[in-house]
Amino acid sequence: MQYGKDMNDFQSLKNRWNAVLDHLLATNRIAWLAFFDARLVALENQVLTLDFQDSEKFSGNHDFTSVRNPLHFAQLQESILTITGMAIVVQETLVT
Repeated sequence: MQYGKDMNDFQSLKNRWNAVLDHLLATNRIAWLAFFDARLVALENQVLTLDFQDSEKFSGNHDFTSVRNPLHFAQLQESILTITGMAIVVQETLVT
């Protein structure tokens, strides 16, 4: 496992996350809405894990699980690649 590299890439991605979201907003507002409240959990073996549990803290319904689809994930991955140069796969944590 490339723990050191993953940690450096993860910190770099966290540092650029707002720029990634800005790029996503400019290309697809619906995809941006689906991911704007994501929390970056981990980056391991080029797989980024996102968590959306904080969205439950907002007043009103902010659960966009039903609108996140493969196209939106692909667009987020493209924004990450464009902004950071990292080709990664994005997945979300499963709430049990």
